[in-house]
Amino acid sequence: MTDDRNEFHRRRAARMSCERFLSADRILSVRERLAQLAALDGLDVCPDFYGSDGPVRQLEERTAALLGKEDAVFFPTGTMAQQVALRHHAERTGNTAVALHPLSHLERHERHAYTQLTGLRGLWPTTGRRQPTPEELGALGEPFGTLTVELPLRDPGYLLPTWDELTALVAAAREAGARVHFDGARLWNTTVHFGRPLDEIAALADSVYVSYYKDLGGINGAALAGDAALVANARTWRHRYGGRLFQQWPAALAALHGLDTVLPRLPAYTRHATATLAPALAALPGARLYPAAPPTHEFQLWLPHPAEALNAAHLALAEEEGVWFVSHWEDAAPGLAVAEVSLTEPAQAWTAAEVREVGLRFLELAAKG
Repeated sequence: MTDDRNEFHRRRAARMSCERFLSADRILSVRERLAQLAALDGLDVCPDFYGSDGPVRQLEERTAALLGKEDAVFFPTGTMAQQVALRHHAERTGNTAVALHPLSHLERHERHAYTQLTGLRGLWPTTGRRQPTPEELGALGEPFGTLTVELPLRDPGYLLPTWDELTALVAAAREAGARVHFDGARLWNTTVHFGRPLDEIAALADSVYVSYYKDLGGINGAALAGDAALVANARTWRHRYGGRLFQQWPAALAALHGLDTVLPRLPAYTRHATATLAPALAALPGARLYPAAPPTHEFQLWLPHPAEALNAAHLALAEEEGVWFVSHWEDAAPGLAVAEVSLTEPAQAWTAAEVREVGLRFLELAAKG
């Protein structure tokens, strides 16, 4: 076994055995996940048949209602859902250009599927580590058929515009004759920051993609929501892309469970993170948060240590004390590392004093190398 695989298995074993978690949660075993699904209500129904009924259709209808859209269609992946959405908008506008951020998921984590498989092309209003502005959209110098906005914009630090900035950006796209798509994989997290319900946020866009495993704890899967014409077209292209699976009820049940149990808790995650836990992390020696005032319970933590030392310290803390602090550090510059922090249900039990106490031990371990 290679050193990398050995390290992976050590971390996986440590995470399975930890009793306390700050960022992230314990991984459920297959048996635990099956037991969780078996305990749900409403299981005495037939499975879905190619996603047309059963729990899958129930999930689609519930998602459409939450987002205030006419309908929604279940996809096995968000990558597939977004390609289909952008293809539809290009066909409606007759313009294959897509305005989007170069640090968006579409550009960074989907192997440029929207250009390679659909023939679309991207235009970048800005290269800054922030959301684009209406002025930058207007300065592109050429027409575009679709504006895509990732909410939150994950890679630079889970960034969100203000409500006024978002509405102004959408208005600028409409004025340019473009349609609007929200990459809302984590749209569930934005209601506290915007001070508005999901349906009012989603109403700004012609199409909205949401994920069921990011933050909601689902097995896999996504939905694309919009008007009836978009959803009908999406079902056609889902089949063409190979996403019309025979049965998807386990993923649908897990997603419904997430909507029932996790979605109502997300605002509490954000409030506890922003009021208590994020300031405690920011107070650790040499620490810096980005953004400095996180708009959700997810953000970046920067520390003046090599990633190797921080990862070793994290693993030691997990194996020796059963505490999972902040993991998966990456070097950002010599002697400076960054990690994503996600303060979900387990973090609700942490106080600021506990974050500081464990954080100082973590930094002591990192300093020892």
